[in-house]
Amino acid sequence: MPPNAIFGSMFKTLLSLSALFLLVSCSGDQPPQTVKATPDFCSSIHRNDSLSITEALKPIEEQMKNKTGVFVLEEGGTSMITRAWLSEYAEKKIDIQYFIFSTDNVGLIALDYIVRAADRGVKVRILLDDIMVEAKAHDLLVLDAHENIEVKIYNPGVNLGKNLIDKYTILANDFRGANQRMHNKTFTVDDKVVITGGRNIADEYFDYDHEYNFRDRDVLILGKAVGQVEQSFELFWNHSLSVAVTEVVTTKDTIITGHCFDRLHQYACDTLNFWPQVRDRIQQLPQAFSAIQQSGGLVWLDSVCFVSDFPGKNDGSKQLEGGGMTTFELMKLVAEAKTSVDIQSPYLITTELGQKLFRGAVKRGVRVRILTNSLASTDNLEAFGGYQKCRNALLETGIRIFEFRPDAPVRYKVMASALQKKLSYAPIFGLHAKSMVVDGKTTVIGTFNLDPRSANLNTECFAVIYSEQIAQGVLKGMEEEFKPENAWETTKTYNPDALAGKQKNTDLIHKKLIPKEIL
Repeated sequence: MPPNAIFGSMFKTLLSLSALFLLVSCSGDQPPQTVKATPDFCSSIHRNDSLSITEALKPIEEQMKNKTGVFVLEEGGTSMITRAWLSEYAEKKIDIQYFIFSTDNVGLIALDYIVRAADRGVKVRILLDDIMVEAKAHDLLVLDAHENIEVKIYNPGVNLGKNLIDKYTILANDFRGANQRMHNKTFTVDDKVVITGGRNIADEYFDYDHEYNFRDRDVLILGKAVGQVEQSFELFWNHSLSVAVTEVVTTKDTIITGHCFDRLHQYACDTLNFWPQVRDRIQQLPQAFSAIQQSGGLVWLDSVCFVSDFPGKNDGSKQLEGGGMTTFELMKLVAEAKTSVDIQSPYLITTELGQKLFRGAVKRGVRVRILTNSLASTDNLEAFGGYQKCRNALLETGIRIFEFRPDAPVRYKVMASALQKKLSYAPIFGLHAKSMVVDGKTTVIGTFNLDPRSANLNTECFAVIYSEQIAQGVLKGMEEEFKPENAWETTKTYNPDALAGKQKNTDLIHKKLIPKEIL
């Protein structure tokens, strides 16, 4: 995350409910607007059965008691549909922890499913990082005022409710504190199923944006290891840095009625706002889940480790250097590698410590390959500037570096089929997956970028999956993306920066002035 993200210029708004409240009709200053009743506006696209998650998981409930089921979600459409289905069939609780939750089509439809789950009596807890919130106080309070929804803000005081002068002042007076962000991403339902990985909630993370999408990866986890995720969520939810939105912002006379979310529901059910194939796939997901079980892609394991930093990572004793559980675990995995380390990371900004770690691995005979964004594919010039400054030093360690092509043909394999049918062209794709495969046997899927911010400031999380079958499946996709048609190999004598065009190279010049230690 670039340092100027605090001003919201680099990313889509996190729950910027100014868009949402064109749909939600509640106001403290005037009576709720009347919404024309359309009692069956969702009748053809929402559930009309009595299925529950308990029933759907019944065939594997014995395995879930002592083992962990793992299914890698490579394709954005499948990952989105899975979240929707879990929301639709949740019975007791949904715990949500995200860095970005946008209010584009994907975000609004996702929010619709969450609100309707709450309407059924499902308890929903939503924990959001403060730095990307640009919502008005009233907006968040209305969501929180639903009797079954609680909203908390992590490390508030930087953004929500602050003007631009306040933000500059806070950043200048407490740079480390202002930059301690919660980058964790988890979606947990009924203490039985978790989705975690690189994806935030927005069109571009699910291959549905018309101009620019991210190549990303999530993992579906069922059974035993879900408890580890819930323990981490509880630590964050109950920590002093996680503050109820009603304490962060206040507004008077917030009126909540049964009609508050009518317009949201109508928007999310209007076929003009989404592709019909999306709802078709949601309706078919109970059968699709059975297909997942029979496909061989769902692997049952004795040991899956969920690693998460503790809230408040980096106590300031070493200023911007602090590390955490995720940093140490990744370093350990690389240090213990025997034959190979294959990594995907959108940002690649290494310190002397990181370079020493890779140099040591290469000297032991370990083959190290890293796929990151090219200047042509990146959406983050600040981060690329940091990478560009250390690129040669990193190559000197003996590792191989590949840079993702924005026009990589492999994007057709992950791009939503509905989008392919709608458009006569393929949008640009940038890399956002944060994954590592060690010795072809151990897989890491999560939120950790190879940069100082993930190492020392952001809280991060990832799953460590000890399975050769899972590793080989992820590695198969990586091998495809390492190919010349999908990635340029950067060497000491060649890099593809010029292929990004004159304007992007010009824009990069002043971005490189930012110290890489804060990127």
